[in-house]
Amino acid sequence: MVRLSMCSSGKYSLRGPALIPRMKTKHRIYYITLFSVVLLGLIATGMFQFWPHSIESTADWSLDRRSMHDAPLIQLPVSNPIPERGDLSCRMHTCFDVYRCGYNPKNRIKVYIYPLQRFVDEGGVPISSTGLSREYNDLLSTISDSEFYTDDVTRACLFVPSIDVLNQNSLRIRETAQALAMLPRWDKGMNHLLFNMLPGGPPDYNTALDVPRDRALLAGGGFSTWTYRQGYDVSIPVYSPLSADVELPERHHHRPQRFTLPRRYFILSSQTAIHREYRAELERLKEENGEALLLLDKCSNLSQGVASARKRCYKGQVFDYPQILQESSFCVVLRGARLGQATLSDVLQAGCVPIILADSYILPFSEVLDWKRASVVIPEEKLPEMYTILKSIPHRQVEEMQRQACWFWDAYFSSMKAIGMTTLQIINDRIYPYAARTYEQWNNPPVVKWSSVNSPLFLPLIPPRSPGFTAVVLTYDRIESLFRVITEISKVPSLAKLLVVWNNQNKSPPEDSLWPKIAAPLKVVRTKENKLSNRFFPYDEIETEAVLAIDDDIIMLTSDELQFGYEVRERIPYRLVGYPGRLHLWDHEMGKWKYESEWTNEVSMVLTGAAFYHKYFNYLYTYKMPGDIKNWVDAHMNCEDIAINFLVANITGKAPIKVTPRKKFKCPECTAIDGLSLDQTHMVERSECINKFASVFGTMPLKVVEHRADPVLYKDDFPEKLKSFPNIGSL
Repeated sequence: MVRLSMCSSGKYSLRGPALIPRMKTKHRIYYITLFSVVLLGLIATGMFQFWPHSIESTADWSLDRRSMHDAPLIQLPVSNPIPERGDLSCRMHTCFDVYRCGYNPKNRIKVYIYPLQRFVDEGGVPISSTGLSREYNDLLSTISDSEFYTDDVTRACLFVPSIDVLNQNSLRIRETAQALAMLPRWDKGMNHLLFNMLPGGPPDYNTALDVPRDRALLAGGGFSTWTYRQGYDVSIPVYSPLSADVELPERHHHRPQRFTLPRRYFILSSQTAIHREYRAELERLKEENGEALLLLDKCSNLSQGVASARKRCYKGQVFDYPQILQESSFCVVLRGARLGQATLSDVLQAGCVPIILADSYILPFSEVLDWKRASVVIPEEKLPEMYTILKSIPHRQVEEMQRQACWFWDAYFSSMKAIGMTTLQIINDRIYPYAARTYEQWNNPPVVKWSSVNSPLFLPLIPPRSPGFTAVVLTYDRIESLFRVITEISKVPSLAKLLVVWNNQNKSPPEDSLWPKIAAPLKVVRTKENKLSNRFFPYDEIETEAVLAIDDDIIMLTSDELQFGYEVRERIPYRLVGYPGRLHLWDHEMGKWKYESEWTNEVSMVLTGAAFYHKYFNYLYTYKMPGDIKNWVDAHMNCEDIAINFLVANITGKAPIKVTPRKKFKCPECTAIDGLSLDQTHMVERSECINKFASVFGTMPLKVVEHRADPVLYKDDFPEKLKSFPNIGSL
């Protein structure tokens, strides 16, 4: 500071003009040198970013590099090492280096594809008789076009060889193994993925690829329980080019009527290479059940030029294949020489429920797919009982299985792209389990957006998209009370968003300028029909996990009561949290259940005129409500609150939580006479609801408790200003 003050003194004016030129001359070389160094550094950085980091990373898997004719020729010396047979004890934590994958914001693995090379032995004979198949080329193209792909080998978590081992019949086993061992990053197969659909060969037909592969992961078609390394390998389907090339005339599984129409046959068998013992048993079943079972075989009397693969015959009658599969409710999928059969894909495409008779077979993608929803698995020894077993399945369940089978094919079987992406997603879910797809995402058609919700029955692995709660107000035309409700709710500190469900199709909502001005976002959703179930629809606008369902006339709840209810739900997220409680009782004289609204200390339900719950239950109410309960509620315009109490109690096995002393919602607009008349009819209808719902559920899931949650110091003689929730209402 002293020197600065000296520079600004009077001496500066005498010597300054003489010093400035000297400083420029003295430091000119320094500044030029510094500028040059910085410029060279920028140029070097740019070159490093765009220059290939290694020889391997220059081999981008682009369209012009997929021809085997242009691939470099690699000769395999006879003395080249051969990998180990394969470690059956391998698991993700022992044979896979997850640290290669590291952390990334997208929670996505990076996959590197080796450049194409033509491997030949010392005599110039290729290791494969087919080279690169169309199916494997499609698979590699899919990976290279996906978000999993990287052309930087140093960033890769998973390595996919460009050596086609889909069909073992076309491979020379020893030479293929030597080629794998020559890969630059092989490292005993660590973090390498091989795709194989046709394993084994005569006479034993092993259920896993015979090529020695060290610790490499195997995505295989036809695994048995003896060769499948659970949680490490991935069981994939045997791709059917036939079903992919044929467009079935009525393949529209989004049309419900397709699955409700009767089908000509009950059971159909279309495989041509069935073992004679199985065929004899099927013929016996055919004799017993007549036209209900169609037993097809290959055709021997086709005209020249007709593709035999697309025809099946029965006693001289010719059927188009796979179109004929659509005419049956169930289709037989028997083991052949290999466990995995392409017939499974054909059957799923046709929306025919597969009957799988292949003991020890690991079904495709069974790690994530619930095959009980789309197939019937029968032990081979119970083939004689097949008809009886299938007849015991309710028709409605068969229709659901047909829909699920069709959707499985579309999502996971329909192309090499679908198979490849599913395989990588399964491996990705293992490496990033906290961001993995849920059961619902894997097994429910995408009409249900399960990706936006987590089940409250399990500990959350990632935080919700938005804190606080979303208030969902169901309204019809009570504008004045609606605006009062909105104003009161807006005072609650934890309110994140307010969603008004406008249930009146004959009247438009008020103009934007008329709505109350509140700090939280306010959104109005107009419904297509006036249904009570619209209250529990999983709207995209609901980004919080906590939801407050509230009627447009509940103006008596204070902001403290609402905030306290929200905080109770945060601590017990899987329970319904409400204010007035209600009870169900067994009427011994009438022999049925009765709805009770007397002011007792016992509760088994809370009214959803104002109740907090997890948004997960919106999805269950809309898409998984048993039987016809949802339609029944909408038809009677009553009991939606009882229905969701049944649903939550059935899922959790727990009673709701009643908070604060309030036991009744008073309707300020109802007269005493109207209220009494309304109440009598109301009680009868709600008792009928309880009996109806108990019948559909097949049990009484509601639980009775004597419990109420109140704030700390609620009754204590304590200064109000020191209480967290001073304004708690009375009865």
